[in-house]
Amino acid sequence: MPLTLASLVQHSALKLSVRAGEGRLDTPVRWAHVSELADPVPYMEGGELLLITAMKLDAGDPEEMRAYVRRLAAAGVVGIGFAIGVNYEEIPEALVEAARTEDMPLLEVPRRTPFLAISKAVSAALAADQYRAVTAGFEAQRELTRAALSVDGPTELLVKLAAHVHGWAALYDTSGAVVAAAPDWAARRAARLTPDVERLRERPAPASAVVGGSEDRVELQSLGTGRRARGALAVGTAAPLGTAERYAVHSAVALLTLTTERSRSLHDAESRLGAAVLRMLLAGEADHARSVAGDLYGALLEAPFRLIVAEPALAGTAQPEGLALLSDTVESAAARTGEALLVVPEAGRLVVLATDGGSAVQACVDHAEALEARRGRDAAGPEPDELVVGLSAPAGPGGVAAALKQADQALAVARRRGRPMVEHEDMAAGSVLPLLADDAVRAFADGTLRALREHDATGRGDLVASLQAWLSRHGQWDAAAADLGVHRHTLRYRMKRVEEILGRSLEDPDVRMELWLALKATSASTPA
Repeated sequence: MPLTLASLVQHSALKLSVRAGEGRLDTPVRWAHVSELADPVPYMEGGELLLITAMKLDAGDPEEMRAYVRRLAAAGVVGIGFAIGVNYEEIPEALVEAARTEDMPLLEVPRRTPFLAISKAVSAALAADQYRAVTAGFEAQRELTRAALSVDGPTELLVKLAAHVHGWAALYDTSGAVVAAAPDWAARRAARLTPDVERLRERPAPASAVVGGSEDRVELQSLGTGRRARGALAVGTAAPLGTAERYAVHSAVALLTLTTERSRSLHDAESRLGAAVLRMLLAGEADHARSVAGDLYGALLEAPFRLIVAEPALAGTAQPEGLALLSDTVESAAARTGEALLVVPEAGRLVVLATDGGSAVQACVDHAEALEARRGRDAAGPEPDELVVGLSAPAGPGGVAAALKQADQALAVARRRGRPMVEHEDMAAGSVLPLLADDAVRAFADGTLRALREHDATGRGDLVASLQAWLSRHGQWDAAAADLGVHRHTLRYRMKRVEEILGRSLEDPDVRMELWLALKATSASTPA
């Protein structure tokens, strides 16, 4: 327990008695300081027991004593020890009244008790308290280390840490999601701090922050030795941490960081193995890939999976932070559900094999939807640190090469459309017309139809509308002429002029297809 004024009053050798401030004797004492200055405040730090004989004070002057005690209270002095039998045979009533007015503890020090004895008692008590704190801290460190090495690892460590700090503790992954919490009820409390954890993650590691409100006081500590945090630890208590509790928290941070970095080294080795497995799958060596994958990726290759390809949204930019964040996001999602996941970082992009319908794929979808919603609100395009993602259709080990091609195609379409993510299935199941929303396609269409539009602009006919009506009716003269409200011979004449101006035959199906797509790409109206 910390040293308090009550402890000193109860010290049998000091023989101190209380003259004022009886209700504040439980205040901790940080030090005992002797000063006869009329204004010792500049030399105070707060938390001191000030020992005086009133050698330079008019302790009998009520106004002077009120001002004196008021200054001490404002400076954080926790009590006054007044030695009687030196300059005053007893404590002047003016000082007693001033101390009562400010609720300042006032202790009477008998002449036979030297100030040095009080200072020694304070020093010894503080040293003993510090020793107890250090001893408790070392014991906490040993207990937390044993917990970290147990089967449950970080989870058991959190249980021990919460007990040591008389509060709760939670562990977050790189995405800001709660991985574990102790006691169990703390998981809900910890989840509400995810925005604070995300802000902490944006700062270079190591970083810390104190948050909380009326419920408790929460300290957040980032985990990891690199520039980017690999996770975070939250510790919630009813009051600021003491010395012993602080030792326990520092030990927990060190142990969790060690565990995180060890996991990162293992993760790097797994990534190299995953890259080898992916190369085998792309080469059509599915059996060899299964053999190499073993228990690590074997379950992934036994069920339909999807291939995810991610690149910076702005072509030509390198965004290792964005790619690392996406990698952490899908890995964290897969870890929470126990899914196998193959992540292969490549130069300037990321390739992921994830279980079809699993949480890793859903994490990508959720990320893209949130980004698209934000863009919609801000009416802005991709920012420099954003990614674009392509998602293949479900595939098996024998179809990885085709799945990679599908993912690349979907990524290219997503980039052209300004979308965060496109699934290949959406491309296959939907209309081809959205694919025409491309600058190169529109330029081709404008060039193809330019001569016809220039002809119409001179008032010499309506060739573009006539061509569109004829193509929409699959070359049926009567139906197309009726749509236009002209005689079919007039329409035949106009189509002959189209052929002459373009220098191409409308009997050629490729020509008709190109003209129809050109009309669609330039947003010409289509007759019903």
